[in-house]
Amino acid sequence: MDFYSHIDKFSNRLKEVEGELSNPNVFDHPQRAQELGREYSRLKELVSLGAAWKKNGKELEENKEILSSEPADSELAQMAREEVERLEAESKRLNLELLQGILPEDPTDSRNTIVEIRAGAGGTESSLFAADLYRMYIKYSESRGWKTEDMDSNPSDLGGYKEIIFKITGTDVFKRMKFESGVHRVQRVPATEASGRIHTSTATVAVLPEAQEVDIEIKPEELEITVCRASGPGGQGVNTTDSAVQINHKPTGMIVRCADQRSQMQNRIQAMTILRSRLLERKIAEENAKYSAQRKAQVGTGERNERIRTYNFPQSRVSDHRIELTLYNLEAVLEGDLDTFIDPLIAADVEERLEHLQA
Repeated sequence: MDFYSHIDKFSNRLKEVEGELSNPNVFDHPQRAQELGREYSRLKELVSLGAAWKKNGKELEENKEILSSEPADSELAQMAREEVERLEAESKRLNLELLQGILPEDPTDSRNTIVEIRAGAGGTESSLFAADLYRMYIKYSESRGWKTEDMDSNPSDLGGYKEIIFKITGTDVFKRMKFESGVHRVQRVPATEASGRIHTSTATVAVLPEAQEVDIEIKPEELEITVCRASGPGGQGVNTTDSAVQINHKPTGMIVRCADQRSQMQNRIQAMTILRSRLLERKIAEENAKYSAQRKAQVGTGERNERIRTYNFPQSRVSDHRIELTLYNLEAVLEGDLDTFIDPLIAADVEERLEHLQA
């Protein structure tokens, strides 16, 4: 694809946005100012990417010319060959990032994200696997400079989780984390297995863009709110006050419970945040269904009943079934090295969306 015209469009639009932001009156409308600020940051990055793409292309052409004009076994040709290899790899990265800039922006990509992990089939081993996934996402968030906040949890025996819900705050969180939504499968020998047999267990991961009040209208009469004493670890203050909050959204039957915070008000705020995000996810799914009967391409639908990845401990193997990618780096993945899967998933998603645009 020829990016030159698109890079010019990015540059021209950047100047327009700069002009709008230089007008003091724009800050009389905070939401508009915030939107312009986000667009300015995105365009500035794309213009910078465009400059890097042009520079990369020029250097690649120059080194290819050296290769074609020099003896193959010369020192200069060897240096040019190494540069061509490096520049071609860089070209692929820049092409992907520019393609993402050209595609229509998903408004939820820049949202903070709520992640819900639940134990599936496999009993205690499933709960332990849910805890492994939770730790993996915490490590991944740390590597990207994101912040995490636990919202609610239901611990199981032996240090696992029947369910844990947490929020991730940072840049492009949902843009990357949305590919983690689905059923994760683990194959390993449980610590409690005396015969050494490999067991298969599952856990589900739901990734929700954090909803804002303007996204979803919730009427007070639609809610049934109850409070009770929280249980579990947390000290006497947790266990002796009616701090746990349960919200029933009557129109949909959704029930959210939060008990991790000290005060009833904090738990109520957390519960409402989770409820809004679940309702937003439902709304987005319904809207997507209008335009696409089945989004069945390589990157998957994001539905929770879809098995997306297998973690095989005996072989130190991780397989992503959506893009048929298998890597033998299980330990690194569990330590948060998820970009080895997320980057190819983003690339596959970009290709699919481009096909839809051109169809």
